[in-house]
Amino acid sequence: MSHHTPSPPPPPPRHLSMIRGFHLADFVTLGNAACGTAGVFLAMLYMGSGELADFLWAAAMAPLAFAFDWLDGRVARWRQQLSALGRELDSLADVISFGVAPAALAFAAGLRGGWDVVVLIYFVCCGVSRLARYNVTAESLSAGAAKVPYFEGTPIPTSVVLTAVLAAIAWQQGGLTAPLPGGAWSLAGWTLHPLVLMFALSGTLMISKTLRIPKI
Repeated sequence: MSHHTPSPPPPPPRHLSMIRGFHLADFVTLGNAACGTAGVFLAMLYMGSGELADFLWAAAMAPLAFAFDWLDGRVARWRQQLSALGRELDSLADVISFGVAPAALAFAAGLRGGWDVVVLIYFVCCGVSRLARYNVTAESLSAGAAKVPYFEGTPIPTSVVLTAVLAAIAWQQGGLTAPLPGGAWSLAGWTLHPLVLMFALSGTLMISKTLRIPKI
């Protein structure tokens, strides 16, 4: 009767194995997430310091994140490394840079009334929902092609326009002091700044199913 030598146990998984599996485009995507996080921190810094420069730096993180967001897709196609992981990573980074960061910037800018906060939360939730829908439908919409032919609803990076508007107001006024453009309304005991309605419009356009925008 022969005796089989037991096979040695498999080697333990290497540390940081997930990072080793990242493609170059994935690291570019992390640059997007880093810019969004920096934007949130700078918005908080502005609330403490009141320095216009802190606010403008916070706003500047949006176009920088947009550049990383544009670049990661180009890098992925150049290296032919499109992946489901990359798509998920891209969406998670976009939530921070083009959802949470613009909302934090708006809050820092003075849109802090009760209704303002409701609108900003709605805006972020619309962005999250839009990205989730895109990830679920991207495969069927692409029909086997390398990328989808169109967006359903406006892409979340369009919120960079909102941060540009806030930055322009801050720059023109030399700071963000009350009253903000459009003033403030009192509704049912809560404050609403009409300026925040651009976030309501942006969020609503993101989740539209009838609005189709060709992807260039």
